Amino acid sequence: MLRWIRQQLGFDPPHQSDTRTVYVANRFPEHGHYVPQRFADNRIISSKYTIWNFVPKNLFEQFRRIANFYFLIIFLVQLMIDTPTSPVTSGLPLFFVITVTAIKQGYEDWLRHKADNEVNGAPVFVVRSGSLVQTRSKNIRVGDIVRVAKDETFPADLVLLSSDRPDGTCHVTTASLDGETNLKTHYSVPETSVCQSVSQLEALQAVVECQQPEADLYRFVGRMMVTQHGEEIVRPLGPENLLLRGARLKNTKEIFGVAVYTGMESKMALNYKCKSQKRSAVEKSMNTFLIIYLIILLSEAILSTILKYAWQAEDKWDEPFYNQKTEAERNSSPILKFISDFLAFLVLYNFIIPISLYVTVEMQKFLGSFFIGWDLDLYHEESDQKAQVNTSDLNEELGQVEYVFTDKTGTLTENEMQFRECSINGTKYREVNGKLVPEGMTDESPDGSTPPLTGEELLFLKAVSLCHTVQISYDQSDCLVGGGDPFSHVNGFSSNHMEYYASSPDEKALVEATKRIGVAFTGSNGDTMEIKTFGKSEKYKLLHVLEFDPNRRRMSVILQTPSGGKVLFTKGAESAILPFTTSGEIEKTRLHVDEFALKGLRTLVVACRHFSPEEYINVDRQLNSARTALQQREERLQEAFNYIERDLQLLGATGVEDKLQDKVQETIEALRLAGIKVWVLTGDKHETAVSVSLSCGHFHRTMNILELLQQHSDNECAEQLRRLARRLKEDHVIQHGLVVDGASLSLALREHEKLFMEVCKNCSAVLCCRMAPLQKAKVVRLLKTSPEKPITLAIGDGANDVSMIQEAHVGIGIMGKEGRQAVRNSDYAIARFKFLAKLLLVHGHFYYIRIATLVQYFFYKNVCFITPQFLYQFFCLFSQQTLYDSVYLTLYNICFTSLPILVYSLFEQLVHPHVLQNKPGLYRDISKNSLLSFRTFLYWTVLGFCHAFVFFFGSYILMGEDTTLMGNGQMFGNWTFGTLVFTVMVITVTLKLALETHFWTWMNHFVTWGSIAFYFIFSLFYGGIIWPFLHTQDMYFVFVQLLSSGSAWFAIIIIIITCLFPDVVKKVFYRHLQPTSTQKSQSLSASQAQNLSCVESLCCYQHGQSGCSRLARLLEQMTGHCKASANNCHPSSRSNRSWSDTENLYSNDRSILTLSPIEATHC
Repeated sequence: MLRWIRQQLGFDPPHQSDTRTVYVANRFPEHGHYVPQRFADNRIISSKYTIWNFVPKNLFEQFRRIANFYFLIIFLVQLMIDTPTSPVTSGLPLFFVITVTAIKQGYEDWLRHKADNEVNGAPVFVVRSGSLVQTRSKNIRVGDIVRVAKDETFPADLVLLSSDRPDGTCHVTTASLDGETNLKTHYSVPETSVCQSVSQLEALQAVVECQQPEADLYRFVGRMMVTQHGEEIVRPLGPENLLLRGARLKNTKEIFGVAVYTGMESKMALNYKCKSQKRSAVEKSMNTFLIIYLIILLSEAILSTILKYAWQAEDKWDEPFYNQKTEAERNSSPILKFISDFLAFLVLYNFIIPISLYVTVEMQKFLGSFFIGWDLDLYHEESDQKAQVNTSDLNEELGQVEYVFTDKTGTLTENEMQFRECSINGTKYREVNGKLVPEGMTDESPDGSTPPLTGEELLFLKAVSLCHTVQISYDQSDCLVGGGDPFSHVNGFSSNHMEYYASSPDEKALVEATKRIGVAFTGSNGDTMEIKTFGKSEKYKLLHVLEFDPNRRRMSVILQTPSGGKVLFTKGAESAILPFTTSGEIEKTRLHVDEFALKGLRTLVVACRHFSPEEYINVDRQLNSARTALQQREERLQEAFNYIERDLQLLGATGVEDKLQDKVQETIEALRLAGIKVWVLTGDKHETAVSVSLSCGHFHRTMNILELLQQHSDNECAEQLRRLARRLKEDHVIQHGLVVDGASLSLALREHEKLFMEVCKNCSAVLCCRMAPLQKAKVVRLLKTSPEKPITLAIGDGANDVSMIQEAHVGIGIMGKEGRQAVRNSDYAIARFKFLAKLLLVHGHFYYIRIATLVQYFFYKNVCFITPQFLYQFFCLFSQQTLYDSVYLTLYNICFTSLPILVYSLFEQLVHPHVLQNKPGLYRDISKNSLLSFRTFLYWTVLGFCHAFVFFFGSYILMGEDTTLMGNGQMFGNWTFGTLVFTVMVITVTLKLALETHFWTWMNHFVTWGSIAFYFIFSLFYGGIIWPFLHTQDMYFVFVQLLSSGSAWFAIIIIIITCLFPDVVKKVFYRHLQPTSTQKSQSLSASQAQNLSCVESLCCYQHGQSGCSRLARLLEQMTGHCKASANNCHPSSRSNRSWSDTENLYSNDRSILTLSPIEATHC
């Protein structure tokens, strides 16, 4: 019970030892005094609160806000001492704010609980008491044997015991964990692989000893002790034996595994970051402004207290004849009296700190967040998914993003590979209707038949269909057995109930392509691989597989052909194969590979080597010797591989397209024009990542690509970084891109953070490959905490992106094909990457200008409200007499001035949405929190003080000399004076907001004019009745009397005009003399906006210079938007880039990117 309470309160007991012992099927030893270890249950928790800690934790978070804490203090002061105003004036608004905020945050956390419950309540099958029992995922305990069926995700981290395959292997995909969609093979130990029935598993006596949980997905150290016939057999366990939570079972009917890490101790959960309260830049600015206003408040209170005692130094003012002191007052302590007076003034002026600001902001964020879900432009029809908001606290942060960190697989790409072209023996081919057609020819032969393939073409196709680790699933047999797999056609290829599962998406695309052309891989049985060449079956014996590794960047198979010969087929990156080839069309193939790469295709080169019987005996001996070595096994294997993979005959190359998501290139370009830097963080291989970066426009062809790859020591890494920094200063090219891998990044972040950041900031685009999930989060944190403190956004679709999403200021989940972890842990979720442009450029822009104006306006109207109260003390002997009635004090922020600003903050649009989308440069106008700069804050504050002085002294000039302003000679009193000031104030601050409004709806009109009308109606009603529950009837008939005076009406009109006329003049002059780009864009209508093109932004540059990127020129040719004359670049449409017109542009010298010089020409 105690442990459960500790878990509910968020405390987890620490582990006592470095290892854990797991008894399979929880068969604990029966002898001795065994005390079982305690492990976490299998619940996943992404929520912040529980039913027990919600109240204290939420109150703590709310009272961290300066205004809330301040009003709590004021409320307590009002309860303790005699103050001029009632405790209700502070207590009621405070209670309202705290309650509304708690309900909103509670509702959002309830949604997270709901999502968690879906995962934790998922049905699973476990072996208990000799039978298969269905239970919920959250009930799995460490030691339980769990059954997982095909296409299901693993509910906990399991050690594989057995599968339906005789060899005890299974295939899984970890796309939702590390972004890799390739099929991975996992193994069980021989002693447990035979236990394929529940009864056999129940009889199994085994113990797993392994390390305590750690976040590294690729590391697992353990051993299994199996007791058979009284003998204990010990087997080592590694990552290949561990099935990770979140991974998906493929191509295997079912497996049984024992749970070793559960719930928040699973590797997937350990790669999540702790969910912390994210706070927007606007909220931080609000807190800064509140501190400044707190200082103003304390200054006014101290000044008033000092002046009161200075004034009362004279006896006639200290104790006038009409206000004699009591004995207790005369004998009271002067220090206590001073403190009491100071606190009384503090209470009198406390409304300068606007508590209702927070509740209005909360309501604005909560109600405003619905617009994202309602936006049809963010709705994806194919998947029937709309955008969703998981937290509304960060809406305005969408308008401040400076860096976007994006995953690649499933975020930028659809993860669907398509075979496009190939090069065989120096001739380029493309696939047309299942036929290989040489370049320049059509697929139509005179007689309609397919021309027979030559020997070279056939050998190439056989190499492609045999050099792989593809697995086949025959779904037809499943159907016959009765299992039936409804998802057999999901992965894109299914013919004759046969589905390929590949070690990489490229392999799958290539094997499918050769099958369409006529050379079909039909499966492997043990060490035999079978292909059908135009219907004729051929069987090859698989002798050795030389696995792919990132250093060699190639993989090979050694086969025995049907005729008995021994042949090696190898495929890999061109840089890993071409240097080792000795025959074939090497130069032609190299050119073709470069052409494929420039088209954005993923390239692989294919080669072969025929062995003589003597050569093969030597090769076989070398491989077996290296594989059985106990010392330096990896080094010896590398030597053997290098010895074998040489003297190759080049067969050709392939070009495969990774299908990008729709409009990815346009989205990245729009973000770049908006001043946002895009970083791609992926777990993929270096070549793949660079290829996709080029095809999606993240890297341009004209960029100079810098590399920080395969660094092995701190010194080596530092030297390379210094070289890159020098090159950035010396190279005068348009833009630079940086490619860095996970290992080099670890070294760079360890000792050389500053140097690494300097290099990164001078690059237009950065690509990080081979990244572990926590490394992604570290990169985001590095940028977040850099001296400039930029606002970061992370976007991804898998569990491997969760840490990054939680670390960034704004986290966005893509509703992808693999799991919902990213969506559940994100702040916002969208169906496609292309929606990010509208989310930031339109919604972000609107939310930011709305909330920035809301915050400034709130401070302005509260300065207008309280400054007359302060000035009034100079005329009432600092007696703490209030200028306004307490009802007016309470209702000013709650009723009279609250609705216009709330409606403004929900509907305001400075610029038409189409203009914002088509002119991304407008996003720069609001970057770096520009609308909440100290200068703007000062302007609104000074304006508030000026207006307050006009309200007070305008009314004083009217009534100061003569208070008989009624026709019958009746005089006005102090309540009439206060009501006059209050009336002018309510009308002026409401009209001031009307001047700031650009986008008028019927609702704006209703609340603006309705608020003024409501004030008049309420005041007439409140002052026209004697209220029995009020102690005093100070306001009785005051308002009616005020409105019956022509002089009062005249004063109201004159004071309002005096306040607002300078504002109108200032706006007109600034708009005509110094208009911002946003103000210029306001004149564009919707129809004009839709005709805009990003090309205008691409073509025009600062200082009258003009130059077009390659992309822009292509767009111009298609659309004809940019004219030939450089004069077309008007100042209004210039972008902030300044590129040189005179220099030739060169790309990097890597073969994949080699281009001829491109002249920078004028538009």
